[in-house]
Order: sequence, then C-alpha cells, then structure tokens
Amino acid sequence: MSWLGLSAYLLLMLLLCSLGSWQLSRAEQKKQLLLQQQAAIDSGVIDLNRQTIIDVATVRYRKARLNGRYDFAHQFLLDNRIMDGKSGYFVLTPFRADGLPAAVLINRGWLAVGGDRNQMPDLSMRTEPTEVTGRINEFPSVGLVLKGAEIPTENWPSVVQVVDSKVLSQKLGYEIAAFQIELEPSAAEGYKREWKINVPIPPEKHLAYAVQWFGLALTLTALFIWISIKNRSEHTA
Repeated sequence: MSWLGLSAYLLLMLLLCSLGSWQLSRAEQKKQLLLQQQAAIDSGVIDLNRQTIIDVATVRYRKARLNGRYDFAHQFLLDNRIMDGKSGYFVLTPFRADGLPAAVLINRGWLAVGGDRNQMPDLSMRTEPTEVTGRINEFPSVGLVLKGAEIPTENWPSVVQVVDSKVLSQKLGYEIAAFQIELEPSAAEGYKREWKINVPIPPEKHLAYAVQWFGLALTLTALFIWISIKNRSEHTA
C-alpha cells in the first residue's frame, strides 16, 4: 500500500469517525432536550391571568390556566396540517383573558378538510367556558414559507398558512400573544388533539446515523486490510 493510499485511508477514517461521534453527541443533546420538555410538562400550572410571559422558550410545554371568554365570531383555520396522512386545519380560537390587554389563541385541535375547500366548517361551540387549560407552545412552523402565507383570508373563519401574531392582531383589531395554548385533550369543545413532545430529529435517528458512519469506517478498514494483504501477496509472489 502506497503512502498516498495510506494517507487517503487515514483521512477518510478521521472524517467518518468524526461524523459518527458528532451524531452521538447530537443524540445525547436531543435526549436531554426531551427530558427538559417532560420536566416542563410535569411542573406546576401557570396562571396566565397573573403571570406575563416574556420569553416563550422558558415556559414552553408548561401547563397553563386562563380565565376569560372565547371570541367565537373570529376564528382562524391554520391550513395544511397533516395528521394520519390526511390534510386538515388547526382550529385557533382567540380567548380574551380577564384583565389582560392581549388575547391568546387557543389551539382547539385538528379538523380534517371537507370535500369542498370553499365550504368552511362549522366552528360553533355549545358552551362558553370561563376557564381553559392546556400547554404553552410556539405556533406550528413550516419548512418553506411562501410570500403572503401569513396573510389571512377575508371571511370568518379565516384561513391562514402561517401564524404571525402581529398580522392576526391587525385583522382582529386587538392584540394577541406570540404563543398558543394547546387545549387540554380532555377538555370539551375541541377537535382531535394529540399533543406530543418532540424534536425535529429524534435521538434514535441520530443513533442510526452514527451506526451508519461507524459502519462505513469499519467497511473501509476491512477493505484497506484486504487490499494491503493482496498487494503484499502479489509483491512476494
């Protein structure tokens, strides 16, 4: 085996092992993040009528309670939400909190799109609770944001592709907070709710990537040894 071949082997081994080690570290980071999310869920309930949220990231996934009333007449349908392989909406209903200037959008769950997209679903509610409970979360994101996706349609319920709290505040005529409350799954007047704790890429996938990189390094080593033995045999023959 020439020095050039040995150098190429060592460089590739260094690269593959580095990638594998990086994936292992990412898996550990994601595992810790999931543990932090679970700890937030298990912590105490925040009374949003008394506590102002400045940084959503610090209270994300915390349980929250809010007293006030729904603004039934002005609801949003967050479009292009996929669940069980079907397209649908998240139903976002403004909740006017008692004594607070900003309303909060309550995510009442997922609703499938009907056969005719021009026919808006009936979002009426039978009761008007004075208290809602759920968990604090950021608004759902999308990978590619098209121009104008944050602009809601004119009629009510209003369909929107991406939630921009400032834009929706202008449409409503009053301020809404820069976060949502995902309605408690056991609460009434909601739709399909399967709130999960998650990360974009779970730890298991990072571990799978690491195994692939280390597997390639092992294959490269086996190939290097085989070629070295073959070349030595040819030179001694």
